[in-house]
Amino acid sequence: MTKLAIVYYSATGTVDAMARRAAETAEKAGAEVRLRHVKETAPEEAVQSQDAWVQHRADVTDEPDAEPDDLDWADAVLIGTPTRFGSAASQLQGFIDTLGPLWSQGRLADKVYAAFTASQTAHGGQESTLLGLYANFAHWGGLIVPPGYTDPSKFVDGNPYGVGHVTGPENNAPLEDADRDALDHLVTRLLDVAQRLAA
Repeated sequence: MTKLAIVYYSATGTVDAMARRAAETAEKAGAEVRLRHVKETAPEEAVQSQDAWVQHRADVTDEPDAEPDDLDWADAVLIGTPTRFGSAASQLQGFIDTLGPLWSQGRLADKVYAAFTASQTAHGGQESTLLGLYANFAHWGGLIVPPGYTDPSKFVDGNPYGVGHVTGPENNAPLEDADRDALDHLVTRLLDVAQRLAA
């Protein structure tokens, strides 16, 4: 059974919905899944400035936070983050910065990695966010598994680097079939590569 860690940060719930879809798909495929939300580190006044941010934090308050051990445990890792000016959210980057001890012991190497993101606009920095995450994976000695154009769903969502959802100007557009299909394919491909490596 492939062990998949899905580690993500979500402020208002969009990336959370993507992570939950990925977890559901992986479990249906027979993987053992750890779904872990990165701790909120934004100032309280920032969180309180948006009702959706307050609500989402309340929604996940009793769920386990991501810990470095989750990556150590995993065979495959799927990372999710909102796009913030073309980069990962600071909360996720802060978590990544705690992984130095595992990296120095080589315990992040030889696992398969992929990523997903969300932004308000189609050209809101999704590709640079995903590529920035992949630079971390390369430093760890991880095996990056992008979806490429290996499935018809990728010709619909048009993102060969991972999966990117567009939330729209109100930042609340729900996942559509194309998003779900792209996430399903990314998870299936990630697990397939992990299983082949373990064989």
